[in-house]
Amino acid sequence: MICTLKELYGQQAQAQRERYAQLRAGLEAQFGPGEGEIYCSAPGRSEIGGNHTDHNHGWVLAAAVNLDVAACARKTGGSQVFLQSAEYPGVDTVDLNDLEKREEEEGTSAALIKGICARCKQLGYQVGGFQAYTMTKVLKGSGLSSSAAFEVLVVTVISHLFNDGAIDPVTAAKIAQYAENVYFGKPSGLLDQMASSVGGFTSIDFQDPENPRMEKVDFDVTAHGYALCVVDTGGNHANLTGEYAAIPAEMKQVAACFGKEFLRDVDESVFYSRLKEIRQQTGDRAVLRAMHFFDENRLAQEEAHALQQGDFERFKKLVLTSGSSSFQRLQNVFAVVNPQEQGVTLGLALCQKLLEGKGAWRVHGGGFAGTVQAYVPLESLEEFRGAMEQVFGEGTCYTLSVRQAGGTRVTL
Repeated sequence: MICTLKELYGQQAQAQRERYAQLRAGLEAQFGPGEGEIYCSAPGRSEIGGNHTDHNHGWVLAAAVNLDVAACARKTGGSQVFLQSAEYPGVDTVDLNDLEKREEEEGTSAALIKGICARCKQLGYQVGGFQAYTMTKVLKGSGLSSSAAFEVLVVTVISHLFNDGAIDPVTAAKIAQYAENVYFGKPSGLLDQMASSVGGFTSIDFQDPENPRMEKVDFDVTAHGYALCVVDTGGNHANLTGEYAAIPAEMKQVAACFGKEFLRDVDESVFYSRLKEIRQQTGDRAVLRAMHFFDENRLAQEEAHALQQGDFERFKKLVLTSGSSSFQRLQNVFAVVNPQEQGVTLGLALCQKLLEGKGAWRVHGGGFAGTVQAYVPLESLEEFRGAMEQVFGEGTCYTLSVRQAGGTRVTL
């Protein structure tokens, strides 16, 4: 995909033109003058429905948002990749002649870049040395999947620098997920990468993750009198990998009781008929998380259908049901290792106080720390923002719009 600034940013095109000039200036300041540079962008994402369903091959509903990470990049003719982010110190360097995975590199952006380059090569795509300078509006820990946006951006740069844009959005998402799972060491599903790569409101069925079924959903939240907000409640994500990893692991533990690898392949009625036996084998939390999966898998489909029908009142009710399930059964609103820190729980309680009877709210994304999502009547938006930022700090309430383009090259 190739988009102009106007197509991508609309009324913000002129401000973005200045940002892209800063990208080029940053590239030249870091790596010296050159030529042949290209610009690329990948959006953050908001998970609309399907909280922790993707990794067990379930349905999700996601949306690419207007906050993105962008890059200015150029070929070097060599065999090394150099990437500098404006927001973080140091240059990530990857040697294309040494793409072996190393455990000591897990959890680093360099590991993501290496994993992406390795997977592109495995799939037969061309990869060469390049320099890139990036700037992001998708802040780390914002719940808008900054890591997936970064991954999709790197794939997009490789696609357009070396492959004439031939890496399609689904393949790009799979490459990004591979890098995160294998090289970065985080066992994520495909939701985040797919939402960033494809763009727009998208309903996705991961029953066959190698060939996910997708359907675009045409819906305008603002036209129905609501704002889509994400509130960053803070919290420390540094030690949460174990919490995140336990969710798919426990769901798969339940699936294994039925001779299956993923819950999507388990008959729900048989699961409930053997509930006493299963809880003895897996423990109660795993059973509760499996119950969440079965219901959330249906809810994600029903939410997409409600939006397709323009039935926003039903959609809000489904969002509240989903959020309640995440809280009670999935149990991803705070980390058991640090029960004194419950920013997400507090955010949800404040949403209920401010929006009950008129809006909807839920935990957003992976959970345990970070963000809550809310659908706020436009006439209540400033009151909601003020109340949230009084507690969580100025600038913590984001009002988002849905971006139709996924990972794309950008022409100025």
